[in-house]
Amino acid sequence: MNILITGSAGFIGYHLVKRLVNSPHQILGIDNINAYYDINLKYARLADCGIQNVISGKWIQSKKYNNYEFIQGDIADKEQIDTIFGKQNFDLVINLAAQAGVRYSISNPYEYAHSNLMGFLNLLEACRNFSCKRLIYASSSSVYGNTRQVPFQESQQVDHPISFYAATKKSNELMAHAYSHLFHFQTIGLRFFTVYGPWGRPDMAPMLFADAIARHKTIKVFNYGNLYRDFTYINDIIEGIVNIIHQEPADDQAHIYNIGRGKPIKLLDFIDTLEKAFGAVTPKEYVEMQQGDVSITYADTTLLEKDYNYCPCTDLEEGIHKFTKWYRSYYHS
Repeated sequence: MNILITGSAGFIGYHLVKRLVNSPHQILGIDNINAYYDINLKYARLADCGIQNVISGKWIQSKKYNNYEFIQGDIADKEQIDTIFGKQNFDLVINLAAQAGVRYSISNPYEYAHSNLMGFLNLLEACRNFSCKRLIYASSSSVYGNTRQVPFQESQQVDHPISFYAATKKSNELMAHAYSHLFHFQTIGLRFFTVYGPWGRPDMAPMLFADAIARHKTIKVFNYGNLYRDFTYINDIIEGIVNIIHQEPADDQAHIYNIGRGKPIKLLDFIDTLEKAFGAVTPKEYVEMQQGDVSITYADTTLLEKDYNYCPCTDLEEGIHKFTKWYRSYYHS
């Protein structure tokens, strides 16, 4: 297959590229390499995939993998996206590009409208106009809001987002549904649940906690520790996506799936496991809930298991061990 992966310098995008370069697929990655978090980490991910000397708009062939090319670009640039689709005959688009972060969306909503709404619309239009018959895209567990109905199931109403980030992800699901209905290509939205692991995003809790522990800084524990997260190791996420890629689409409809571990962990237990892996204990400051945050995430993955044999198997201790091993190596701590 000829596959476009957007957000390929990002956390999940990088791992998906690394997984697919050893397959017969031809892969093109695109990423705008914005400065929302440390761009050096993004360049390091690209370098690990054989992409060097990045110049905006220039197609770069991987020095490691013959079936991988990369271009620095913005999915919100319609002209550039149409040019790329015009040059390539994509069988599949996997959209992992987005402006991420719940809290950042409160003060910077236009960044989210630019990437998550206009960018996503450009991809839908390109799939429509250039006859790509399948789009897999990143949604988020944040669409569930602060519901107490757990575990979260895809059939639940998700009409009350409590952050603008979540609102853009819900909008993506509605947009994809409309395009599948009108133009007859399959769309699959994946609601990710707190993904962690090597090469993770520095703005997410696992990396923030690891940084605090490694540098003997105080950890801020929100909602006084009364938070639960469905921490999901990156390899389980990637294998779930790969299962979808390698199964022929059965229809041209819109689908939504939860993709998580299905075992929520109390935040304090996650921190304790990290501290044990680092062999250090760090001070904690217990504070109130942050605006836009939720008290629990908990995935029911029955539907993805049924349709695509999804089977998350990495327990917390194993995942944390692999994560801390990478952290020490990358940050020399």
